[in-house]
Amino acid sequence: MTDTPTDAAVRTDVPARAGLVLTALILGALVCNINLAAANVALPQVGDAFGASQTALNIVAVGCSLGLAMSVLYFGALADRYGRKQLLMAGLALTVVASFLSAFSGSIEMLVSARLFTGIAAGMAFPTTLSLITALWHTGVARTQAIALWSGVSAMASVAGSIFAGFLLTIWWWGSAFLIAAPIAAIALVLVGFFVPAHVEESTDPVDHLGGVLSTFAVAGVVLGISMVFAPGQLMLGAVLLGGGTVLIGIFAWRQLRTKYPLYDLRIARRRLFWVPAAGGTIVFGSLMGALFVGQQYMQNILGYSTLQAGLAIIPSAVGLLVCSPLSARLLTARGSRTTMLVGYAFVLVGFLTTLLWNPTTPYALVGFGFLMIGSGAAFAMTPASRALTESTPVRRVGMASATSDLQRDLGGSIMQSILGAILASGFAVSFHRQIAATGEASNISDSITQALQASYASALHVADQYPQYRAEIVAAATHSMVNGAWVAYLVGAIAIVIGTVVVAVFLPSFEQEKELVAEYARLDA
Repeated sequence: MTDTPTDAAVRTDVPARAGLVLTALILGALVCNINLAAANVALPQVGDAFGASQTALNIVAVGCSLGLAMSVLYFGALADRYGRKQLLMAGLALTVVASFLSAFSGSIEMLVSARLFTGIAAGMAFPTTLSLITALWHTGVARTQAIALWSGVSAMASVAGSIFAGFLLTIWWWGSAFLIAAPIAAIALVLVGFFVPAHVEESTDPVDHLGGVLSTFAVAGVVLGISMVFAPGQLMLGAVLLGGGTVLIGIFAWRQLRTKYPLYDLRIARRRLFWVPAAGGTIVFGSLMGALFVGQQYMQNILGYSTLQAGLAIIPSAVGLLVCSPLSARLLTARGSRTTMLVGYAFVLVGFLTTLLWNPTTPYALVGFGFLMIGSGAAFAMTPASRALTESTPVRRVGMASATSDLQRDLGGSIMQSILGAILASGFAVSFHRQIAATGEASNISDSITQALQASYASALHVADQYPQYRAEIVAAATHSMVNGAWVAYLVGAIAIVIGTVVVAVFLPSFEQEKELVAEYARLDA
């Protein structure tokens, strides 16, 4: 195995055997993103298998991204200090274990725990892939192209995971969706072990372990709080978690400003080429994940797609990501980060506006066009966001930039999935409650049946099976409720995109100012 950097890796713009190295790193990132998406397609079958509520399904969907988001800052710092390659290999090995635990879970609680473990394994692997690209490819066109390919394929994996999961679910049981990443992780583990150099421009500073623990619990509190606060009957628990997470973020920031060796250097994070792309990338990628999360349930429950059809339906997103990623790199080199990110935001906004037109009779052409626009926009927005983060951070601390880039995907994805999922659940419950009240039969329906009807689409269908004489009315009410909840969720997603567009347009510098800032950061860090 290659455990020391070669001379070529030190002296040239690219490492020795650059193609194999980049393939290994992209596969490592691909594994993490496939795991993020696989659950979305399986959610209706998981809900049916366990009789789970919509809130429980939301947590299953967000569990992997939660585990990654809560651990990525700490693991990024550990990788910078003790070995990026070593942590990447550990994460890939644990991903195999976590995949089997998820697939063979015997309860919804075990599945949630296994998904969280999957995310923690991804937190070891994902940040190190971008860190290693930044360390091994020197600043310039070669690095930009490598990051564009890494970003495009990583994002496309979210779509590919849905497609493969959809196929497997047509011929196998719900757990098969969680096994997709296991063989890819095993292949990536071998390639990383043999071809990726180790200990290239790593830090010798001590790791702020207390800061790492604070960041872990802070992110967990915020994400779980958002998941719960809109859920029926969970307002108090959600508020407590959200408040606790917010307080811990404040304590974490206070510590980072005062410790000699911060886990997350807020002086770097204050740079315009750091915080603006971080915020912009978080919103746009989170919107992509949120759109896929709501869309999968909508297509299967409302449009009547099979799991395979629902997986194939989002192929336009993959096409947009693959086609537009190299175009994003070219536009980024020619026009800078702000223009490239704004082009991406424009595409995503068009995509979300089309989702507001969906209804139970929507033709696939409109569905596919919406996913094409969202995927294309994500490709244009993510490459400049990732490059700006790495170029505004010293290489010895690049784990911080890589972790932030991952948080764009995973914290953004988990927050947007939590928000849109919670709004979907709340909208579904409220709409169903109104329909029950309108029948004049509310007093004749027990509290347990009412709660089951309002819990989720799958739960409502279980009730319909128990009372076949009312099946048509229950299915019609569940469909109406799901349509209403999804519409509100997509409206919130569109509003988030508008806010992100304003942030990028106002605060991200022009191309010439961007080049001046990069040079200034290099002088300061030297």
